[in-house]
Amino acid sequence: MIAVVRRVLVALIVLWGVATVVFFIVRAAPGDPASAVLGPDASADQVAALRESMGLNRPLVGQYAAYLGDLAGLDLGTSHRLGRPAIDAVAERLPATVELTLAATLIAVVAGLVLGALAGRRAGSVWDRLVSTATIGLQSFPTFWVGIMFILLFALTLGVLPSAGAGTPAHLVLPAVTLALPFTAIVARLTRSSMADTLTESFILTARAKGLTERQVLTGHVLRNSLVPVVTIVALQMGALMGGAVVVENVFAWPGLGSLIVDAIGNRDYAVVQAATLVIATIVVALNLVVDLAYRAIDPRIRTGDRA
Repeated sequence: MIAVVRRVLVALIVLWGVATVVFFIVRAAPGDPASAVLGPDASADQVAALRESMGLNRPLVGQYAAYLGDLAGLDLGTSHRLGRPAIDAVAERLPATVELTLAATLIAVVAGLVLGALAGRRAGSVWDRLVSTATIGLQSFPTFWVGIMFILLFALTLGVLPSAGAGTPAHLVLPAVTLALPFTAIVARLTRSSMADTLTESFILTARAKGLTERQVLTGHVLRNSLVPVVTIVALQMGALMGGAVVVENVFAWPGLGSLIVDAIGNRDYAVVQAATLVIATIVVALNLVVDLAYRAIDPRIRTGDRA
Protein backbone atom coordinates (compact mmCIF):
# COMPACT_ATOMS: atom_id res chain seq x y z
CA MET A 1 0.00 0.00 0.00
CA ILE A 2 2.84 2.35 0.85
CA ALA A 3 4.45 1.63 -2.52
CA VAL A 4 1.20 2.47 -4.32
CA VAL A 5 0.90 5.78 -2.46
CA ARG A 6 4.51 6.56 -3.29
CA ARG A 7 3.90 5.93 -6.99
CA VAL A 8 0.82 8.14 -6.98
CA LEU A 9 2.79 10.97 -5.37
CA VAL A 10 5.55 10.58 -7.96
CA ALA A 11 2.92 10.67 -10.71
CA LEU A 12 1.50 13.92 -9.34
CA ILE A 13 4.99 15.46 -9.23
CA VAL A 14 5.57 14.43 -12.84
CA LEU A 15 2.29 16.01 -13.93
CA TRP A 16 3.16 19.20 -12.07
CA GLY A 17 6.50 19.26 -13.87
CA VAL A 18 4.83 18.79 -17.25
CA ALA A 19 2.31 21.54 -16.55
CA THR A 20 5.08 23.90 -15.44
CA VAL A 21 7.34 23.26 -18.43
CA VAL A 22 4.51 23.68 -20.95
CA PHE A 23 3.26 26.83 -19.20
CA PHE A 24 6.60 28.61 -19.59
CA ILE A 25 7.47 27.24 -23.04
CA VAL A 26 4.26 28.45 -24.71
CA ARG A 27 4.73 31.90 -23.22
CA ALA A 28 8.35 32.05 -24.37
CA ALA A 29 7.27 31.55 -27.98
CA PRO A 30 6.85 34.75 -30.05
CA GLY A 31 3.37 36.05 -30.74
CA ASP A 32 0.46 37.59 -28.86
CA PRO A 33 -2.62 35.46 -28.08
CA ALA A 34 -4.88 38.51 -27.97
CA SER A 35 -3.77 39.67 -31.42
CA ALA A 36 -4.24 36.13 -32.76
CA VAL A 37 -7.83 36.05 -31.48
CA LEU A 38 -8.84 39.52 -32.70
CA GLY A 39 -7.01 39.46 -36.01
CA PRO A 40 -4.92 42.10 -37.78
CA ASP A 41 -7.75 44.65 -38.01
CA ALA A 42 -8.16 45.02 -34.23
CA SER A 43 -7.23 48.30 -32.62
CA ALA A 44 -4.58 48.66 -29.94
CA ASP A 45 -7.28 49.37 -27.35
CA GLN A 46 -9.15 46.19 -28.23
CA VAL A 47 -5.99 44.11 -27.99
CA ALA A 48 -5.11 45.70 -24.64
CA ALA A 49 -8.60 45.04 -23.28
CA LEU A 50 -8.50 41.40 -24.33
CA ARG A 51 -5.02 40.96 -22.85
CA GLU A 52 -6.37 42.34 -19.59
CA SER A 53 -9.33 39.94 -19.58
CA MET A 54 -7.01 37.03 -20.36
CA GLY A 55 -4.74 37.95 -17.48
CA LEU A 56 -1.72 38.45 -19.75
CA ASN A 57 -0.88 41.83 -18.27
CA ARG A 58 -0.04 40.31 -14.92
CA PRO A 59 3.54 39.31 -14.06
CA LEU A 60 4.50 35.86 -15.28
CA VAL A 61 4.78 34.56 -11.73
CA GLY A 62 1.25 35.78 -11.02
CA GLN A 63 -0.03 34.06 -14.16
CA TYR A 64 1.69 30.85 -13.09
CA ALA A 65 0.21 31.00 -9.59
CA ALA A 66 -3.26 31.55 -11.06
CA TYR A 67 -2.74 28.64 -13.46
CA LEU A 68 -1.76 26.28 -10.63
CA GLY A 69 -4.76 27.45 -8.63
CA ASP A 70 -7.06 26.67 -11.54
CA LEU A 71 -5.43 23.24 -11.97
CA ALA A 72 -6.03 22.48 -8.31
CA GLY A 73 -9.71 23.11 -9.01
CA LEU A 74 -9.55 20.93 -12.16
CA ASP A 75 -10.03 24.00 -14.34
CA LEU A 76 -7.82 23.77 -17.45
CA GLY A 77 -8.72 27.21 -18.70
CA THR A 78 -10.86 28.70 -21.44
CA SER A 79 -9.97 29.10 -25.09
CA HIS A 80 -10.87 32.64 -26.11
CA ARG A 81 -10.27 31.67 -29.72
CA LEU A 82 -12.82 28.83 -29.60
CA GLY A 83 -15.08 30.48 -27.04
CA ARG A 84 -15.35 27.43 -24.78
CA PRO A 85 -13.40 25.56 -22.09
CA ALA A 86 -10.15 24.10 -23.39
CA ILE A 87 -10.96 20.68 -21.95
CA ASP A 88 -14.09 20.53 -24.12
CA ALA A 89 -12.01 20.94 -27.27
CA VAL A 90 -9.56 18.31 -26.03
CA ALA A 91 -12.34 15.87 -25.10
CA GLU A 92 -13.84 16.29 -28.56
CA ARG A 93 -10.59 15.33 -30.30
CA LEU A 94 -9.27 12.78 -27.79
CA PRO A 95 -11.34 9.78 -29.04
CA ALA A 96 -9.84 10.07 -32.52
CA THR A 97 -6.30 10.07 -31.12
CA VAL A 98 -7.08 7.14 -28.81
CA GLU A 99 -8.57 5.22 -31.73
CA LEU A 100 -5.47 5.83 -33.85
CA THR A 101 -3.12 4.96 -30.98
CA LEU A 102 -4.94 1.73 -30.10
CA ALA A 103 -5.06 0.64 -33.76
CA ALA A 104 -1.34 1.32 -34.18
CA THR A 105 -0.58 -0.50 -30.90
CA LEU A 106 -2.60 -3.55 -31.95
CA ILE A 107 -0.82 -3.72 -35.30
CA ALA A 108 2.60 -3.26 -33.72
CA VAL A 109 2.08 -5.77 -30.92
CA VAL A 110 0.67 -8.53 -33.13
CA ALA A 111 3.21 -8.07 -35.92
CA GLY A 112 6.09 -7.48 -33.51
CA LEU A 113 5.34 -10.55 -31.38
CA VAL A 114 5.01 -12.79 -34.43
CA LEU A 115 8.21 -11.54 -36.05
CA GLY A 116 10.13 -11.53 -32.79
CA ALA A 117 8.96 -15.01 -31.80
CA LEU A 118 9.86 -16.49 -35.19
CA ALA A 119 13.30 -14.89 -35.04
CA GLY A 120 13.92 -15.64 -31.36
CA ARG A 121 13.20 -19.35 -31.52
CA ARG A 122 15.81 -19.70 -34.28
CA ALA A 123 18.48 -17.25 -33.18
CA GLY A 124 21.26 -16.90 -35.73
CA SER A 125 19.22 -18.32 -38.60
CA VAL A 126 18.56 -16.66 -41.95
CA TRP A 127 15.06 -15.70 -40.75
CA ASP A 128 16.57 -14.10 -37.64
CA ARG A 129 18.93 -12.01 -39.74
CA LEU A 130 16.12 -10.97 -42.09
CA VAL A 131 13.90 -9.86 -39.22
CA SER A 132 16.76 -7.98 -37.55
CA THR A 133 17.58 -6.16 -40.80
CA ALA A 134 13.93 -5.33 -41.44
CA THR A 135 13.42 -3.91 -37.95
CA ILE A 136 16.42 -1.63 -38.34
CA GLY A 137 14.93 -0.37 -41.60
CA LEU A 138 11.52 0.24 -40.02
CA GLN A 139 13.10 2.47 -37.38
CA SER A 140 15.30 4.33 -39.85
CA PHE A 141 12.70 6.03 -42.02
CA PRO A 142 11.10 9.28 -40.77
CA THR A 143 7.43 8.84 -39.96
CA PHE A 144 6.27 11.79 -42.04
CA TRP A 145 8.18 10.47 -45.08
CA VAL A 146 6.64 7.02 -44.70
CA GLY A 147 3.19 8.60 -44.49
CA ILE A 148 3.74 10.62 -47.66
CA MET A 149 5.03 7.53 -49.51
CA PHE A 150 1.97 5.57 -48.40
CA ILE A 151 -0.30 8.32 -49.70
CA LEU A 152 1.50 8.40 -53.05
CA LEU A 153 1.38 4.62 -53.41
CA PHE A 154 -1.93 3.46 -51.93
CA ALA A 155 -4.06 6.58 -52.40
CA LEU A 156 -2.81 8.32 -55.54
CA THR A 157 -1.23 5.48 -57.55
CA LEU A 158 -3.32 2.43 -56.60
CA GLY A 159 -6.40 4.28 -55.36
CA VAL A 160 -7.26 1.57 -52.83
CA LEU A 161 -7.24 3.69 -49.65
CA PRO A 162 -8.22 7.27 -48.81
CA SER A 163 -5.37 9.72 -48.27
CA ALA A 164 -6.91 11.89 -45.57
CA GLY A 165 -9.80 12.36 -43.19
CA ALA A 166 -11.70 9.97 -40.94
CA GLY A 167 -15.05 8.24 -40.65
CA THR A 168 -14.50 4.74 -42.02
CA PRO A 169 -12.12 1.86 -41.19
CA ALA A 170 -10.39 2.49 -44.52
CA HIS A 171 -9.39 5.99 -43.36
CA LEU A 172 -7.68 4.44 -40.34
CA VAL A 173 -5.44 2.01 -42.21
CA LEU A 174 -2.71 4.29 -43.56
CA PRO A 175 -2.20 6.50 -40.48
CA ALA A 176 -2.33 3.48 -38.13
CA VAL A 177 0.22 1.49 -40.14
CA THR A 178 2.47 4.54 -40.50
CA LEU A 179 2.39 5.14 -36.76
CA ALA A 180 2.87 1.44 -35.98
CA LEU A 181 5.95 0.67 -38.08
CA PRO A 182 8.68 1.97 -35.73
CA PHE A 183 6.82 0.47 -32.76
CA THR A 184 6.62 -2.89 -34.57
CA ALA A 185 10.39 -2.89 -34.92
CA ILE A 186 10.87 -2.22 -31.20
CA VAL A 187 8.47 -4.99 -30.14
CA ALA A 188 10.00 -7.47 -32.60
CA ARG A 189 13.57 -6.82 -31.50
CA LEU A 190 12.70 -6.95 -27.81
CA THR A 191 10.67 -10.14 -28.22
CA ARG A 192 13.44 -11.77 -30.22
CA SER A 193 16.09 -10.91 -27.64
CA SER A 194 13.93 -11.94 -24.69
CA MET A 195 12.90 -15.25 -26.25
CA ALA A 196 16.45 -16.11 -27.28
CA ASP A 197 17.63 -15.54 -23.71
CA THR A 198 14.73 -17.47 -22.18
CA LEU A 199 15.34 -20.49 -24.41
CA THR A 200 18.77 -20.92 -22.80
CA GLU A 201 17.37 -21.08 -19.25
CA SER A 202 17.52 -24.37 -17.34
CA PHE A 203 13.76 -24.52 -16.70
CA ILE A 204 13.19 -24.76 -20.46
CA LEU A 205 15.34 -27.87 -20.58
CA THR A 206 13.38 -29.24 -17.62
CA ALA A 207 10.06 -28.58 -19.36
CA ARG A 208 11.23 -30.43 -22.46
CA ALA A 209 12.54 -33.28 -20.35
CA LYS A 210 9.08 -33.68 -18.82
CA GLY A 211 7.72 -34.48 -22.28
CA LEU A 212 6.01 -31.17 -23.09
CA THR A 213 5.50 -30.45 -26.77
CA GLU A 214 7.41 -27.62 -28.40
CA ARG A 215 4.19 -25.57 -28.62
CA GLN A 216 3.53 -26.05 -24.89
CA VAL A 217 7.08 -25.02 -24.08
CA LEU A 218 6.91 -21.92 -26.25
CA THR A 219 3.46 -20.71 -25.16
CA GLY A 220 3.48 -21.80 -21.53
CA HIS A 221 7.07 -21.04 -20.59
CA VAL A 222 9.09 -19.12 -23.15
CA LEU A 223 6.51 -16.59 -24.31
CA ARG A 224 5.08 -16.01 -20.82
CA ASN A 225 8.50 -15.25 -19.35
CA SER A 226 9.40 -13.10 -22.34
CA LEU A 227 6.33 -10.86 -21.99
CA VAL A 228 7.49 -8.80 -19.00
CA PRO A 229 9.84 -6.47 -20.90
CA VAL A 230 7.41 -6.41 -23.83
CA VAL A 231 4.54 -5.22 -21.63
CA THR A 232 6.78 -2.49 -20.24
CA ILE A 233 7.78 -1.18 -23.64
CA VAL A 234 4.21 -1.40 -24.97
CA ALA A 235 2.90 0.84 -22.18
CA LEU A 236 5.75 3.31 -22.59
CA GLN A 237 5.45 3.35 -26.38
CA MET A 238 1.70 3.97 -26.25
CA GLY A 239 2.52 7.29 -24.63
CA ALA A 240 5.16 7.93 -27.27
CA LEU A 241 2.63 7.02 -29.97
CA MET A 242 0.25 9.69 -28.72
CA GLY A 243 3.08 12.17 -29.03
CA GLY A 244 4.10 10.85 -32.44
CA ALA A 245 0.51 11.08 -33.58
CA VAL A 246 1.01 14.86 -33.82
CA VAL A 247 3.00 14.34 -37.03
CA VAL A 248 0.91 11.49 -38.44
CA GLU A 249 -2.40 13.24 -37.80
CA ASN A 250 -1.23 16.29 -39.71
CA VAL A 251 0.05 14.22 -42.65
CA PHE A 252 -3.27 12.38 -42.99
CA ALA A 253 -5.54 15.22 -41.76
CA TRP A 254 -6.70 12.96 -38.93
CA PRO A 255 -8.98 14.96 -36.57
CA GLY A 256 -7.22 14.15 -33.29
CA LEU A 257 -5.22 15.89 -30.59
CA GLY A 258 -2.16 16.23 -32.80
CA SER A 259 -3.84 18.48 -35.32
CA LEU A 260 -5.55 20.35 -32.48
CA ILE A 261 -2.22 21.06 -30.78
CA VAL A 262 -0.56 22.24 -33.99
CA ASP A 263 -3.51 24.53 -34.73
CA ALA A 264 -3.48 25.86 -31.15
CA ILE A 265 0.26 26.56 -31.27
CA GLY A 266 -0.13 28.44 -34.54
CA ASN A 267 -2.87 30.58 -33.02
CA ARG A 268 -1.13 31.05 -29.63
CA ASP A 269 -4.01 29.33 -27.85
CA TYR A 270 -2.26 28.74 -24.53
CA ALA A 271 -5.19 27.06 -22.81
CA VAL A 272 -5.69 24.39 -25.47
CA VAL A 273 -1.96 23.60 -25.75
CA GLN A 274 -1.67 23.26 -21.97
CA ALA A 275 -4.83 21.19 -21.63
CA ALA A 276 -3.98 18.81 -24.47
CA THR A 277 -0.41 18.30 -23.25
CA LEU A 278 -1.54 17.67 -19.69
CA VAL A 279 -4.15 15.14 -20.82
CA ILE A 280 -1.54 13.23 -22.83
CA ALA A 281 0.86 13.31 -19.88
CA THR A 282 -1.85 12.01 -17.55
CA ILE A 283 -2.55 9.10 -19.89
CA VAL A 284 1.16 8.24 -20.07
CA VAL A 285 1.55 8.35 -16.29
CA ALA A 286 -1.57 6.21 -15.83
CA LEU A 287 -0.21 3.64 -18.29
CA ASN A 288 3.00 3.40 -16.30
CA LEU A 289 1.03 2.75 -13.11
CA VAL A 290 -0.96 0.03 -14.88
CA VAL A 291 2.28 -1.61 -16.00
CA ASP A 292 3.50 -1.77 -12.41
CA LEU A 293 0.33 -3.61 -11.44
CA ALA A 294 0.45 -5.88 -14.49
CA TYR A 295 3.90 -7.21 -13.59
CA ARG A 296 2.54 -9.39 -10.80
CA ALA A 297 -0.09 -10.96 -13.06
CA ILE A 298 2.48 -11.80 -15.73
CA ASP A 299 5.26 -13.03 -13.43
CA PRO A 300 4.45 -13.59 -9.71
CA ARG A 301 8.18 -13.61 -8.92
CA ILE A 302 8.33 -9.87 -9.54
CA ARG A 303 7.56 -7.72 -6.53
CA THR A 304 6.26 -4.20 -6.93
CA GLY A 305 7.55 -3.07 -3.54
CA ASP A 306 4.43 -3.67 -1.47
CA ARG A 307 6.56 -4.68 1.48
CA ALA A 308 8.50 -1.42 1.44
